[in-house]
Amino acid sequence: MTVGRRPADAQSPPNVKNRGRCFVGGCGIGIGIGHPWHVATNHTNSTQQPVAEARHIFAFELIHFLGTFAEENSVGQIRGFAGILFSMDWLCCFSSSQLGGGRSSSTSGKGKSSEGMMRFGFSLVKGKASHPMEDYHVAKFVQIQGHELGLFAIYDGHLGDSVPAYLQKHLFANILKEEDFWVDPYRAISKAYDKTDQTILSHSSDLGRGGSTAVTAILINGINLWVANVGDSRAVLSSRGQAIQMTTDHEPNTERGSIENRGGFVSNMPGDVPRVNGQLAVSRAFGDKSLKSHLRSDPDIRNANVDSNTDVLVLASDGLWKVMANQEAVDIARRFKDPQKAAKQLIAEAVKRESKDDISCVVVRFRG
Repeated sequence: MTVGRRPADAQSPPNVKNRGRCFVGGCGIGIGIGHPWHVATNHTNSTQQPVAEARHIFAFELIHFLGTFAEENSVGQIRGFAGILFSMDWLCCFSSSQLGGGRSSSTSGKGKSSEGMMRFGFSLVKGKASHPMEDYHVAKFVQIQGHELGLFAIYDGHLGDSVPAYLQKHLFANILKEEDFWVDPYRAISKAYDKTDQTILSHSSDLGRGGSTAVTAILINGINLWVANVGDSRAVLSSRGQAIQMTTDHEPNTERGSIENRGGFVSNMPGDVPRVNGQLAVSRAFGDKSLKSHLRSDPDIRNANVDSNTDVLVLASDGLWKVMANQEAVDIARRFKDPQKAAKQLIAEAVKRESKDDISCVVVRFRG
Protein backbone atom coordinates (compact mmCIF):
# COMPACT_ATOMS: atom_id res chain seq x y z
CA MET A 1 0.00 0.00 0.00
CA THR A 2 1.36 3.40 -1.00
CA VAL A 3 0.37 6.41 1.06
CA GLY A 4 1.09 9.99 0.03
CA ARG A 5 0.41 13.45 1.39
CA ARG A 6 0.70 16.90 -0.06
CA PRO A 7 0.92 19.76 2.45
CA ALA A 8 -2.22 21.87 2.72
CA ASP A 9 -0.25 25.04 1.99
CA ALA A 10 0.87 23.65 -1.37
CA GLN A 11 -1.59 24.62 -4.09
CA SER A 12 -3.86 26.33 -1.56
CA PRO A 13 -7.28 26.83 -3.13
CA PRO A 14 -8.24 30.38 -4.07
CA ASN A 15 -10.72 32.27 -1.93
CA VAL A 16 -13.56 31.78 -4.39
CA LYS A 17 -17.05 32.87 -3.38
CA ASN A 18 -19.40 30.46 -5.06
CA ARG A 19 -23.07 29.99 -4.31
CA GLY A 20 -23.38 27.19 -6.86
CA ARG A 21 -26.02 24.54 -6.32
CA CYS A 22 -25.01 20.93 -6.27
CA PHE A 23 -26.03 17.31 -6.05
CA VAL A 24 -24.63 14.44 -8.06
CA GLY A 25 -25.18 10.70 -7.83
CA GLY A 26 -27.97 10.68 -5.28
CA CYS A 27 -26.36 13.11 -2.86
CA GLY A 28 -29.43 15.35 -3.00
CA ILE A 29 -31.12 18.25 -4.76
CA GLY A 30 -30.92 21.88 -3.68
CA ILE A 31 -33.66 23.17 -1.41
CA GLY A 32 -35.50 26.26 -2.53
CA ILE A 33 -38.36 27.61 -4.57
CA GLY A 34 -38.49 26.40 -8.13
CA HIS A 35 -37.13 22.91 -7.48
CA PRO A 36 -39.70 20.15 -8.07
CA TRP A 37 -38.14 17.83 -5.51
CA HIS A 38 -36.61 18.10 -2.08
CA VAL A 39 -34.33 15.57 -0.44
CA ALA A 40 -34.78 15.09 3.30
CA THR A 41 -31.90 13.15 4.84
CA ASN A 42 -32.11 11.89 8.38
CA HIS A 43 -28.58 10.59 9.07
CA THR A 44 -29.20 7.39 7.09
CA ASN A 45 -30.52 7.01 3.55
CA SER A 46 -31.74 9.89 1.36
CA THR A 47 -35.42 9.78 0.42
CA GLN A 48 -37.06 12.03 -2.13
CA GLN A 49 -40.42 13.67 -1.53
CA PRO A 50 -42.39 16.47 -3.22
CA VAL A 51 -41.96 20.01 -2.01
CA ALA A 52 -45.63 20.10 -1.05
CA GLU A 53 -45.05 17.28 1.40
CA ALA A 54 -41.94 19.01 2.74
CA ARG A 55 -44.06 22.12 3.36
CA HIS A 56 -46.52 20.13 5.42
CA ILE A 57 -43.72 18.44 7.38
CA PHE A 58 -42.15 21.79 8.15
CA ALA A 59 -45.49 23.19 9.23
CA PHE A 60 -46.00 20.47 11.79
CA GLU A 61 -42.39 20.78 12.98
CA LEU A 62 -42.95 24.48 13.51
CA ILE A 63 -46.21 23.82 15.29
CA HIS A 64 -44.49 21.38 17.61
CA PHE A 65 -41.97 24.09 18.39
CA LEU A 66 -44.64 26.70 19.09
CA GLY A 67 -46.56 24.34 21.33
CA THR A 68 -50.26 25.14 21.27
CA PHE A 69 -50.63 26.48 17.75
CA ALA A 70 -51.74 23.11 16.35
CA GLU A 71 -54.56 22.83 18.84
CA GLU A 72 -56.04 26.20 17.88
CA ASN A 73 -55.90 26.04 14.07
CA SER A 74 -57.12 23.74 11.36
CA VAL A 75 -54.82 21.69 9.15
CA GLY A 76 -55.75 23.95 6.25
CA GLN A 77 -54.64 27.03 8.17
CA ILE A 78 -51.43 25.29 9.19
CA ARG A 79 -50.58 24.35 5.61
CA GLY A 80 -51.43 27.85 4.48
CA PHE A 81 -48.97 29.24 7.00
CA ALA A 82 -46.29 26.87 5.72
CA GLY A 83 -46.98 28.08 2.19
CA ILE A 84 -46.37 31.66 3.28
CA LEU A 85 -43.02 30.67 4.75
CA PHE A 86 -42.03 28.98 1.50
CA SER A 87 -43.05 32.03 -0.51
CA MET A 88 -40.62 34.02 1.65
CA ASP A 89 -37.90 31.49 0.79
CA TRP A 90 -37.30 30.73 4.48
CA LEU A 91 -36.33 27.15 3.72
CA CYS A 92 -33.44 27.88 1.36
CA CYS A 93 -30.85 26.22 3.53
CA PHE A 94 -32.67 24.63 6.48
CA SER A 95 -31.22 21.42 7.85
CA SER A 96 -32.69 17.98 7.40
CA SER A 97 -33.59 17.81 11.07
CA GLN A 98 -35.88 20.81 10.64
CA LEU A 99 -37.55 19.30 7.59
CA GLY A 100 -37.51 15.67 8.48
CA GLY A 101 -39.24 14.91 11.76
CA GLY A 102 -37.83 13.31 14.88
CA ARG A 103 -34.43 11.69 15.07
CA SER A 104 -33.58 8.65 17.12
CA SER A 105 -30.71 8.70 19.61
CA SER A 106 -28.88 5.99 17.66
CA THR A 107 -28.83 4.54 14.15
CA SER A 108 -26.81 2.03 12.16
CA GLY A 109 -26.70 0.35 8.78
CA LYS A 110 -24.53 -1.31 6.16
CA GLY A 111 -23.97 -1.76 2.44
CA LYS A 112 -21.57 -3.14 -0.13
CA SER A 113 -19.97 -2.47 -3.50
CA SER A 114 -21.64 -3.60 -6.71
CA GLU A 115 -19.68 -6.85 -6.82
CA GLY A 116 -19.87 -7.32 -3.06
CA MET A 117 -16.11 -7.41 -2.58
CA MET A 118 -16.06 -4.37 -0.30
CA ARG A 119 -18.52 -3.72 2.50
CA PHE A 120 -19.22 -0.91 4.92
CA GLY A 121 -21.11 -0.45 8.15
CA PHE A 122 -21.92 2.60 10.23
CA SER A 123 -23.26 3.44 13.65
CA LEU A 124 -24.11 6.73 15.38
CA VAL A 125 -25.06 7.34 19.01
CA LYS A 126 -26.11 10.58 20.65
CA GLY A 127 -23.97 11.77 23.54
CA LYS A 128 -24.91 12.93 27.01
CA ALA A 129 -25.38 16.61 26.16
CA SER A 130 -28.87 18.08 26.18
CA HIS A 131 -28.67 19.43 22.63
CA PRO A 132 -29.86 17.36 19.64
CA MET A 133 -27.55 14.95 17.84
CA GLU A 134 -24.97 16.96 15.86
CA ASP A 135 -23.09 14.14 14.07
CA TYR A 136 -23.97 13.29 10.47
CA HIS A 137 -22.50 10.72 8.11
CA VAL A 138 -22.37 9.49 4.51
CA ALA A 139 -21.70 5.86 3.56
CA LYS A 140 -22.54 4.50 0.10
CA PHE A 141 -21.25 3.20 -3.22
CA VAL A 142 -22.35 4.99 -6.40
CA GLN A 143 -21.79 4.50 -10.11
CA ILE A 144 -20.64 7.63 -11.99
CA GLN A 145 -19.29 7.84 -15.55
CA GLY A 146 -18.43 4.16 -15.61
CA HIS A 147 -16.59 4.30 -12.30
CA GLU A 148 -17.61 2.95 -8.90
CA LEU A 149 -17.04 5.40 -6.08
CA GLY A 150 -17.21 4.67 -2.39
CA LEU A 151 -18.24 7.83 -0.54
CA PHE A 152 -17.72 7.89 3.22
CA ALA A 153 -17.79 10.82 5.62
CA ILE A 154 -18.29 12.00 9.19
CA TYR A 155 -19.46 15.54 9.96
CA ASP A 156 -19.32 16.59 13.62
CA GLY A 157 -21.25 19.80 14.21
CA HIS A 158 -21.12 22.34 17.00
CA LEU A 159 -23.60 25.05 18.03
CA GLY A 160 -26.32 23.26 16.10
CA ASP A 161 -26.73 20.66 13.37
CA SER A 162 -27.46 22.88 10.37
CA VAL A 163 -23.89 22.98 9.03
CA PRO A 164 -23.18 19.22 9.26
CA ALA A 165 -26.59 18.54 7.69
CA TYR A 166 -25.67 20.90 4.84
CA LEU A 167 -22.33 19.15 4.38
CA GLN A 168 -24.02 15.76 4.30
CA LYS A 169 -26.12 16.88 1.35
CA HIS A 170 -23.63 19.05 -0.52
CA LEU A 171 -19.93 18.40 0.04
CA PHE A 172 -19.47 15.21 -2.01
CA ALA A 173 -21.65 16.62 -4.75
CA ASN A 174 -19.48 19.74 -4.90
CA ILE A 175 -16.33 17.61 -5.10
CA LEU A 176 -17.67 15.42 -7.88
CA LYS A 177 -18.88 18.31 -10.02
CA GLU A 178 -15.40 19.83 -10.16
CA GLU A 179 -14.21 19.46 -13.75
CA ASP A 180 -10.76 18.24 -12.74
CA PHE A 181 -11.92 15.59 -10.27
CA TRP A 182 -11.01 12.66 -12.53
CA VAL A 183 -7.56 14.03 -13.45
CA ASP A 184 -6.57 15.80 -10.22
CA PRO A 185 -8.64 14.68 -7.22
CA TYR A 186 -6.42 16.64 -4.84
CA ARG A 187 -7.17 19.94 -6.52
CA ALA A 188 -10.88 19.12 -6.89
CA ILE A 189 -11.24 18.27 -3.20
CA SER A 190 -9.40 21.45 -2.14
CA LYS A 191 -11.53 23.66 -4.38
CA ALA A 192 -14.79 22.01 -3.32
CA TYR A 193 -14.01 22.34 0.40
CA ASP A 194 -13.33 26.06 -0.10
CA LYS A 195 -16.41 26.72 -2.24
CA THR A 196 -18.63 24.80 0.16
CA ASP A 197 -17.36 26.82 3.12
CA GLN A 198 -17.91 30.08 1.25
CA THR A 199 -21.49 29.05 0.50
CA ILE A 200 -22.11 28.11 4.14
CA LEU A 201 -20.79 31.49 5.27
CA SER A 202 -22.95 33.33 2.74
CA HIS A 203 -26.02 31.50 4.10
CA SER A 204 -25.19 32.02 7.77
CA SER A 205 -28.50 33.83 8.32
CA ASP A 206 -30.23 30.51 7.54
CA LEU A 207 -27.66 28.02 8.77
CA GLY A 208 -26.85 29.80 12.02
CA ARG A 209 -23.60 30.65 13.75
CA GLY A 210 -22.36 27.09 14.22
CA GLY A 211 -19.91 25.00 12.27
CA SER A 212 -18.65 21.48 11.67
CA THR A 213 -15.61 19.32 11.28
CA ALA A 214 -15.38 16.97 8.31
CA VAL A 215 -13.53 13.84 7.30
CA THR A 216 -14.24 12.51 3.82
CA ALA A 217 -12.98 9.43 2.02
CA ILE A 218 -13.46 8.75 -1.68
CA LEU A 219 -12.59 5.28 -2.95
CA ILE A 220 -12.21 5.22 -6.75
CA ASN A 221 -12.75 1.83 -8.41
CA GLY A 222 -11.78 0.07 -5.21
CA ILE A 223 -8.08 0.89 -5.50
CA ASN A 224 -7.48 4.65 -5.18
CA LEU A 225 -8.36 6.22 -1.83
CA TRP A 226 -8.50 9.98 -1.20
CA VAL A 227 -8.98 11.16 2.38
CA ALA A 228 -9.42 14.78 3.47
CA ASN A 229 -10.30 16.49 6.74
CA VAL A 230 -10.79 19.72 8.63
CA GLY A 231 -11.02 19.64 12.41
CA ASP A 232 -10.56 16.60 14.63
CA SER A 233 -12.72 13.95 12.97
CA ARG A 234 -10.27 11.26 11.95
CA ALA A 235 -9.69 8.47 9.45
CA VAL A 236 -7.42 5.51 10.20
CA LEU A 237 -6.41 2.92 7.62
CA SER A 238 -5.16 -0.58 8.44
CA SER A 239 -2.48 -2.30 6.39
CA ARG A 240 -1.45 -5.77 7.58
CA GLY A 241 -3.15 -4.87 10.84
CA GLN A 242 -1.04 -1.75 11.44
CA ALA A 243 -2.90 1.52 11.98
CA ILE A 244 -2.04 4.43 9.67
CA GLN A 245 -3.62 7.78 10.51
CA MET A 246 -4.78 9.34 7.23
CA THR A 247 -5.84 12.68 8.67
CA THR A 248 -4.42 15.52 10.76
CA ASP A 249 -6.10 16.61 14.00
CA HIS A 250 -6.42 20.37 13.63
CA GLU A 251 -6.07 21.58 17.20
CA PRO A 252 -5.50 25.15 18.43
CA ASN A 253 -2.15 24.44 20.10
CA THR A 254 -0.68 22.79 17.01
CA GLU A 255 -1.77 25.66 14.75
CA ARG A 256 -1.23 28.50 17.21
CA GLY A 257 1.03 30.36 14.78
CA SER A 258 -1.60 30.48 12.05
CA ILE A 259 -4.28 31.62 14.50
CA GLU A 260 -2.12 34.38 15.99
CA ASN A 261 -0.97 35.55 12.55
CA ARG A 262 -4.66 36.05 11.72
CA GLY A 263 -5.19 38.19 14.82
CA GLY A 264 -6.66 35.50 17.08
CA PHE A 265 -5.40 33.84 20.23
CA VAL A 266 -5.41 30.42 21.88
CA SER A 267 -6.70 30.10 25.44
CA ASN A 268 -5.38 27.47 27.83
CA MET A 269 -7.66 27.66 30.85
CA PRO A 270 -7.06 25.19 33.71
CA GLY A 271 -9.28 22.15 33.38
CA ASP A 272 -10.23 22.95 29.78
CA VAL A 273 -8.84 22.13 26.34
CA PRO A 274 -7.09 24.83 24.26
CA ARG A 275 -9.60 26.96 22.36
CA VAL A 276 -9.48 29.51 19.55
CA ASN A 277 -10.37 32.87 21.13
CA GLY A 278 -11.53 30.96 24.19
CA GLN A 279 -14.36 29.35 22.20
CA LEU A 280 -13.63 26.64 19.63
CA ALA A 281 -11.58 23.51 20.36
CA VAL A 282 -10.52 22.99 16.71
CA SER A 283 -8.41 25.27 14.53
CA ARG A 284 -10.12 24.43 11.21
CA ALA A 285 -13.82 24.05 10.54
CA PHE A 286 -16.62 24.74 8.11
CA GLY A 287 -18.83 27.67 9.09
CA ASP A 288 -18.23 29.51 12.39
CA LYS A 289 -18.62 32.88 10.71
CA SER A 290 -17.84 34.90 13.84
CA LEU A 291 -14.46 33.16 14.16
CA LYS A 292 -13.67 32.63 10.49
CA SER A 293 -11.08 35.41 10.24
CA HIS A 294 -8.97 33.41 12.73
CA LEU A 295 -9.81 29.91 11.44
CA ARG A 296 -8.87 27.90 8.39
CA SER A 297 -11.10 25.59 6.39
CA ASP A 298 -8.59 24.20 3.89
CA PRO A 299 -8.27 20.43 4.26
CA ASP A 300 -5.29 18.19 4.73
CA ILE A 301 -5.44 15.56 1.98
CA ARG A 302 -3.81 12.14 1.68
CA ASN A 303 -3.89 9.53 -1.03
CA ALA A 304 -3.36 5.77 -0.68
CA ASN A 305 -3.43 2.84 -3.07
CA VAL A 306 -5.52 -0.01 -1.73
CA ASP A 307 -3.83 -3.38 -2.18
CA SER A 308 -4.08 -6.92 -0.84
CA ASN A 309 -2.60 -5.80 2.50
CA THR A 310 -5.24 -3.13 3.11
CA ASP A 311 -8.01 -4.54 5.28
CA VAL A 312 -10.13 -1.84 7.00
CA LEU A 313 -10.73 1.91 7.11
CA VAL A 314 -12.24 3.55 10.19
CA LEU A 315 -13.76 7.05 10.10
CA ALA A 316 -15.06 8.52 13.35
CA SER A 317 -15.82 11.72 15.21
CA ASP A 318 -13.73 12.76 18.19
CA GLY A 319 -16.26 11.14 20.52
CA LEU A 320 -14.42 7.92 19.66
CA TRP A 321 -10.85 9.19 19.38
CA LYS A 322 -10.92 10.98 22.73
CA VAL A 323 -10.99 7.59 24.46
CA MET A 324 -9.39 5.23 21.94
CA ALA A 325 -6.01 4.99 20.23
CA ASN A 326 -5.75 4.38 16.49
CA GLN A 327 -4.33 0.87 16.91
CA GLU A 328 -7.05 -0.08 19.38
CA ALA A 329 -9.73 0.98 16.90
CA VAL A 330 -8.12 -1.03 14.10
CA ASP A 331 -7.75 -4.10 16.31
CA ILE A 332 -11.42 -3.99 17.28
CA ALA A 333 -12.61 -3.38 13.71
CA ARG A 334 -10.55 -6.27 12.31
CA ARG A 335 -12.14 -8.75 14.72
CA PHE A 336 -15.49 -8.49 12.90
CA LYS A 337 -16.15 -9.61 9.35
CA ASP A 338 -19.39 -7.63 9.45
CA PRO A 339 -18.37 -3.92 9.37
CA GLN A 340 -21.69 -2.84 10.88
CA LYS A 341 -20.98 -4.99 13.93
CA ALA A 342 -17.48 -3.53 14.01
CA ALA A 343 -18.83 0.04 14.02
CA LYS A 344 -21.30 -0.81 16.77
CA GLN A 345 -18.60 -2.44 18.87
CA LEU A 346 -16.29 0.56 18.51
CA ILE A 347 -19.03 2.86 19.75
CA ALA A 348 -19.99 0.49 22.56
CA GLU A 349 -16.39 0.44 23.72
CA ALA A 350 -16.18 4.26 23.59
CA VAL A 351 -19.35 4.54 25.67
CA LYS A 352 -17.95 1.98 28.12
CA ARG A 353 -14.91 4.23 28.45
CA GLU A 354 -17.27 7.08 29.39
CA SER A 355 -17.14 9.13 26.19
CA LYS A 356 -19.90 11.69 26.66
CA ASP A 357 -19.83 13.26 23.19
CA ASP A 358 -21.90 12.29 20.16
CA ILE A 359 -20.12 9.33 18.56
CA SER A 360 -20.30 8.40 14.88
CA CYS A 361 -18.31 5.72 13.12
CA VAL A 362 -18.01 4.26 9.61
CA VAL A 363 -16.03 1.07 9.01
CA VAL A 364 -15.08 -0.02 5.49
CA ARG A 365 -13.84 -3.60 5.03
CA PHE A 366 -11.89 -4.05 1.82
CA ARG A 367 -11.67 -7.84 1.76
CA GLY A 368 -12.64 -10.97 3.66
